[in-house]
Amino acid sequence: MPRAGYVALVGLPNAGKSTLLNSFMDQTLCIVTPKAQTTWKRILGIRTSDQTQAVFIDTPGLLQADNLLHESMVKESQEAIKDADIVLLTVDGNNPPNKSEKITLIENLSLSESPIEVIINKIDLASPKKISQLTEWAVSELNCTPFGVSALRGHGLEEVWSQIELALPESPFLYPEDEIGSAPVRFFAAEFIRETIFEQYSQEVPYAVYVSIEEYREGQDPVYVKANLFVEKESQKMIILGKRGRSVKKLGELSRRKIEHFIGERIYLDLWVKVLPNWRRKKRDLERLGFHLPKSDPK
Repeated sequence: MPRAGYVALVGLPNAGKSTLLNSFMDQTLCIVTPKAQTTWKRILGIRTSDQTQAVFIDTPGLLQADNLLHESMVKESQEAIKDADIVLLTVDGNNPPNKSEKITLIENLSLSESPIEVIINKIDLASPKKISQLTEWAVSELNCTPFGVSALRGHGLEEVWSQIELALPESPFLYPEDEIGSAPVRFFAAEFIRETIFEQYSQEVPYAVYVSIEEYREGQDPVYVKANLFVEKESQKMIILGKRGRSVKKLGELSRRKIEHFIGERIYLDLWVKVLPNWRRKKRDLERLGFHLPKSDPK
């Protein structure tokens, strides 16, 4: 009987969850930048072997929410923890969680009734002392022996995959064997643009930009893609555009290359920068942009 199920990748921001998913998939499905909190919504990656199909769920980092966007991100992670057949808690071996962060992790993990495995990531950068301390914490507090991996270099992942194969429930495959993701191409197009924004702009600006694909016309050469870039302030719009539009032109060029590499076709990328004041703090705007908020949130 084959095995199949959902595997949630959870942890603090910048623990390497997205890199871990990309490494399991041997393909870039999640954006990865040095900046924390770049994953805003759950992303699925589907890995299928002869008798096992693991649907990996990359989740936003568990953090203390200070606006409605953050609350939506935490909800995404908590729902994944509740629904998963296996939870992979990923921690940064080079920057271990502090006492308060460990409490946050344990509180959120308590939402799961499924097996929990601990992944100590970035072991190629971490000191033996830090790894030993994290191992002791995982054994004493979570009752499991952690796996040491380097998601970036692909070290230690096969041992984790072997454990996933054993722990997933017996089940028919949940998706066709040739699928690698459940999101539409326009979702990945938006993510590649957002990744480029994080790479090209500094400080708070990337966190204030939401990318929405308004048009995606296939069946023509080049494929036409129109994207709206929503920012919170006029000053942010000016930064995105740059002097004489040079910055947004560079953004378009770099983003276009990524999308073309992903879909294997030429595209014409049409970027529009629009101001949506304080969208991260407004329930109506967040819901319009596809974010899900707790029912108790005020309007």
